[in-house]
Amino acid sequence: MAHGSNIVHPSGPDAPHAFDIIPLKPRNGTLDARCPVCHGYGEWNTEIDLVSFRCKRAVCPRCLGAGWVETGSDPISVPDIELSSEGHPQWVTNHVRREDVPEDDVAGGTLLAPDV
Repeated sequence: MAHGSNIVHPSGPDAPHAFDIIPLKPRNGTLDARCPVCHGYGEWNTEIDLVSFRCKRAVCPRCLGAGWVETGSDPISVPDIELSSEGHPQWVTNHVRREDVPEDDVAGGTLLAPDV
C-alpha cells in the first residue's frame, strides 16, 4: 500500500523547510562563529517529504559541513584524501593557516572574513 507524500524542494539555506529535522552542529572548540550561510546546521534539505520526513541534503560549501567558521588567526583542520607512497588513497588532515589563504578565497572555506 502506497503512503501519501508531500515532497518539497527547498532552493537553498534560506528557503522554507531547508532545516527541518536537522539539528544544529555543536561547537567543537576549534571554530569560533556560526557559519553565515547555513547558520550552524552544516547542511540543508534539498528535497524533503513532509509526511515521512525522508530527505536529501546538501553539505554547506562555506563551512564544509562543520556549521562553524574560524574568525581569528588559528589554523583550521581540513580533511582531504591523498595518495600514499604505495599509490593507495588515504584520509589525511591538512592544517591551513589564516595567512596562507588569499583574501579573495576566504569565502571558499571555513575562514570568516574579519570585520573591518
